[in-house]
Amino acid sequence: MKNVMAKKRSLGQGMTEYIIIVALIAVAAIGVFSMFGKTITSQAAGLAQ
Repeated sequence: MKNVMAKKRSLGQGMTEYIIIVALIAVAAIGVFSMFGKTITSQAAGLAQ
C-alpha cells in the first residue's frame, strides 16, 4: 500500500515539474517575441513575397 502511495506522489511531482518547465518556456517565448516580434514579422513578410 505504501508503494502505491509513493508512486502516486512521485507521478504528481513529475507532472508538477513538467508544468513548471512548460510555463517557464512559454514565458521565455513570450519575452523573446515581445523583444524581436517586429523583426520576425518583417522577415516573415519578406520571405512571403
